[in-house]
This record gives sequence, C-alpha cells and structure tokens, in this order.
Amino acid sequence: MRAAAISTPKLDKMPGMFFSANPKELKGTTHSLLDDKMQKRRPKTLLSAAEVMQWSQSLEKLLANQTGQNVFGSFLKSEFSEENIEFWLACEDYKKTESDLLPCKAEEIYKAFVHSDAAKQINIDFRTRESTAKKIKAPTPTCFDEAQKVIYTLMEKDSYPRFLKSDIYLNLLNDLQANSLK
Repeated sequence: MRAAAISTPKLDKMPGMFFSANPKELKGTTHSLLDDKMQKRRPKTLLSAAEVMQWSQSLEKLLANQTGQNVFGSFLKSEFSEENIEFWLACEDYKKTESDLLPCKAEEIYKAFVHSDAAKQINIDFRTRESTAKKIKAPTPTCFDEAQKVIYTLMEKDSYPRFLKSDIYLNLLNDLQANSLK
C-alpha cells in the first residue's frame, strides 16, 4: 500500500502562546497558529488511508495524531471556529509546563481565550468562565481542565461529526485510498 504525501501545518504556535518541550527556548517568539504562509513551507509527510480512517473512530484518536490535529484545525478554520482546537492544544501544552512558568502561561491562555474580551474567545458558559478566572489566580496544571472539557465536548458533539462529512476529510481519505490502489 502506498501512502500519499501531504503538507502538514503545525498547530503548535499561536500569537502570544509558546509550545515546546522546553518553553524557555521560545520566549519572545510569535506565530499565527494556522498561518497559510507557514503551511506552504512545511515538509511533506507520508499519511496512509488506514491512518486517516482511524480518525473517524473518535475525536480522541483524531487529536492524538499530529496530522489529524492539523487537518481538523484547517476544517475548524474554514468554519471560523479554530479557537476551539487552539485552546485545547494550549491546555494540553499548559499541563506539561514547568511550575515556575505556570502563572505567566495561565495568564496568556486566559487573556487569549477565556476572558470576556479575548480576541479568540471560546464558547463556554459564565460559570465555567468565572471558575477558570478564579483558578488562574493560583495556577495549577489542571486549572483549565473544566473549560477544556467543555470545549472538547463542543468539538466532539458539534464540529467533529461535521468534519467527518466534510470535503476536507472525505477528499483526503478518497485521495489516499485511490493512491493505495496504484
């Protein structure tokens, strides 16, 4: 079976947010999460139809795959809701943050996504927003868990089913299946 080469944009950078195994090495860097110009410069990655078919099993399997995150992020961008995956990824990275960096990073995530005036405000209820605001005053690795769960559920129940029926997903799967027959 042959695998098709596709371009894979990284969803590991966003304005004011830094994602790395070592966050200290990225201080002062700013990038747009789904910057089209960056997508064109990314190296090609091999992807199989079987791998893409696994994405349809659950949102968890889709998000566990870097290319899945990228393709789903492109879909969410087309729906003007990319803040959901950006927030979810920011929370995943935040959980791995060294304790001395938690206050700064918590404030950045809160201002970018949770605050009522955030440019990329996520769709969470007032109670969750207020609860998160209180938790970041004494940040722990789990202070965004409640809000992250709300966004995950929103993506799982709303965006993910549409993604599986979208041209982005179906065309990718069909192309990969056709290439595997060659």
